[in-house]
Amino acid sequence: MDAIDRQLLDIIQTDFPLVPRPYAALGERLGLTEAETLARVRALTARGVIRRIGANFQSRKLGWHSTLCAASVPEDQLEAFVAEVNRHPGVTHNYLRAHRYNVWFTLIGPSPEEVAATLATITQATGIAILNLPASKMYKIQVDFKMGETA
Repeated sequence: MDAIDRQLLDIIQTDFPLVPRPYAALGERLGLTEAETLARVRALTARGVIRRIGANFQSRKLGWHSTLCAASVPEDQLEAFVAEVNRHPGVTHNYLRAHRYNVWFTLIGPSPEEVAATLATITQATGIAILNLPASKMYKIQVDFKMGETA
């Protein structure tokens, strides 16, 4: 990655332009054309440096509810269980752990009842009980990976 790629990554993480032509706006800030900027983003994506570009919303401020979930899934049922979990649009993270509770995921929904109903649907489809661990207090941190030069 060169210095322009690093600047591009810094901007994308925290100040992605919400305009009709965001890559033109990014390019203007970086001294590039829209096509050059988009080509760099595509190259960084192809190399696995960028995994996704999308908005992050504070679900509580939108009136939604979230929970952390854990399940103890037998090895021979992992693939089917994970596929069922991932089928639900409110799942934001899903990962394996080396623990008795080996599958962890987060789920958001418009109400606690909708979240519980989704978890019940997953359990009914898989036969696997899910721990529902809603947060009693929210700690939200912003993580940016500074790519530019440091002082």
